[in-house]
Amino acid sequence: MDQPNPAETVADIWVDPRCPWAWIAANWLREVEQVRPVVARFHVMSLSVLNEGREVPERYRAAMVEGWASVRVCIAAEEQHGPEALRRLYTAMANRIHHDKAGLGRDMILAALDDAGLPVHLADAGDSTDHDKALRASHAAGMEPVGVEVGTPVIHVPGVEGESIAFFGPVMSPSPRGEAAGRLWDAVIAAAGTDGFFELKRSRTRDPIFD
Repeated sequence: MDQPNPAETVADIWVDPRCPWAWIAANWLREVEQVRPVVARFHVMSLSVLNEGREVPERYRAAMVEGWASVRVCIAAEEQHGPEALRRLYTAMANRIHHDKAGLGRDMILAALDDAGLPVHLADAGDSTDHDKALRASHAAGMEPVGVEVGTPVIHVPGVEGESIAFFGPVMSPSPRGEAAGRLWDAVIAAAGTDGFFELKRSRTRDPIFD
């Protein structure tokens, strides 16, 4: 994707391919790009990093271990082929994980690399710690500004006097389309532009809905 022009607003989103809520938010931002002068930039965070040292349900422990490979490969792709390659690869991985139920293993990664038009040797990064420093730096850049009591998705958008504001969310199911996506974007920007605004929340009553 070309660099945003001065008339466009940049929305930065931090994603882990295995997070369903980040995938829904990413689809929302792609829809926003169609109806507002917005460019979405994708960055890598890691649920495995986020949950290090935390007590998590037993059913999540295996995913914490398996989840390292996909984010390592995403970081390697970004470092070697740039941010647009990361966006393509993230999209391919998330499609296979959430729609095709392909799991988190090497077969999914190889197929996603092929979908994204990237060299399959990048899959080897999933078994290496060589990119962990960059992964942790990307994770920290996204998560630290929003605080320690949140998960994913995380977005950074322009706020008061153009200052970047970090939010956990929006969490939704399913992702809105067309002008409905644009209206939600307008609301996010309005909240970010309100000095001292921190939180608006209710209990989640739906599982992720992918469309």
